[in-house]
Amino acid sequence: MTTTKQVEAAVRASLAILEAVVDLGSIPSGHLYAQLMGRMSLENYSAIINGLVKAGRLTDCGHLLEPTAKGRELIAVSRS
Repeated sequence: MTTTKQVEAAVRASLAILEAVVDLGSIPSGHLYAQLMGRMSLENYSAIINGLVKAGRLTDCGHLLEPTAKGRELIAVSRS
């Protein structure tokens, strides 16, 4: 069973990953995971990336992550 704290942590991690990709413009997924591997499992990282792609916030073409307009908009709103 997933707790509220786990959901909140997943949302924060998703926003942090999306923000990093927006700031960088694009990044190979493996390079991003290499920076995060001490903080989360590959399974959790993959779930977050897949969720952001399914939500239309990121594209993953050949393992190159790029933000969509929807993703950039979400980060802009979260920063204001």
